[in-house]
Parts: sequence; C-alpha cells; structure tokens
Amino acid sequence: MEIKITAKNIKLTPAIKQFVQARVSKIENYFDNVAWAQVLLSVEKKINQRAELIVHTGSKGTISASAVEHDLYKAIDAAVTKAEAQMKKAKSKSKSKRTAKKAPMLEDMATFTDHLILPANDVKFSVIKQVEVSPMNPEDAAYEMERLGYSFWMFLDEDSKQINLIFKRLDGTYGLIKPIKKK
Repeated sequence: MEIKITAKNIKLTPAIKQFVQARVSKIENYFDNVAWAQVLLSVEKKINQRAELIVHTGSKGTISASAVEHDLYKAIDAAVTKAEAQMKKAKSKSKSKRTAKKAPMLEDMATFTDHLILPANDVKFSVIKQVEVSPMNPEDAAYEMERLGYSFWMFLDEDSKQINLIFKRLDGTYGLIKPIKKK
C-alpha cells in the first residue's frame, strides 16, 4: 500500500514519517485491496495538531477520519483508530449482507400460494420485483406504505406469522387482506 503524507504549517521529520507509515500500514489487516492512503498533517493556531486520514480501497470506496489533539502523535493515532473502526464496520456490514436470512421460508408461503389463481399462459409480466418481507403489525405496515408512497404493502404479521397485504382504499381508509385456510 502506498502512503502519501502531506504536511501543512509543520516540518515533516523522518520520525513523524516513520510513525505515520507504521501506524497506517496496519490498516491493510482489515481489507486486502487497500489501494493507497493519504495522510494530511497540519497545525492550527499553533496549539491544535490535526491529522486527517483518507484510505482508498478498491471496491469499498474511500474511508476518511480526522482528529485534532494537542500532540501530533496522539492526533495521528486517533485518526487511524477512527478509520479502523469504520473499516471494521464496513467489513462486518458486507459479511452480514452475504449471510442474511431470507424473510419467509417456502413452507410459510404455502398457505398463501394455495389460494392463488394461476394466470393463463398468455399473460406477460413487465416487472417482477422481489421484496424482503419484514415482520410487523398492521399499523407499522400502513406507516411504511405511506412513507414509501405506495398504494399497497405486503408484510409478515408478527402475531400470526402469515403474509398480509394492506392497501389504501379510494375513500382514504385502509384495507387489510389476511389469508385463511381453505376448509
């Protein structure tokens, strides 16, 4: 990983440069594809030492962190610690997306699909959208539907654990479709 160090209103000594390179190079432990890092060091009003770190990763974009301390070494350390925390969060977020469970299982959908009428063969769909069904109560579903500007919303009832559909009627009230088992 290439580390670019820029200093403003401060002399960049070999000791500072070596400390920055040693501390910033540990960031490579979090992502394999770190392209390069940029460190901006500056002194503000002769008391505040500022360190800003910008890490450019291949697929994850950029991560930036900055810190202001009375000691330059503490500022560098704080900025790197903040960047490490952001990288840990981004890494765990990408792992959780890969291992997330799908909403309802096919067995749960069986009661819903038993009542569907299959379309004729000449019906063509212009859009097929897959949505994640979240467990919620009908009031929360109505709020979510209004927030997104939809006229209907499919959700998993948190009490009955069945798929329900809420829709807005022409008179401004709401309708709720609940599946029942065929007798």
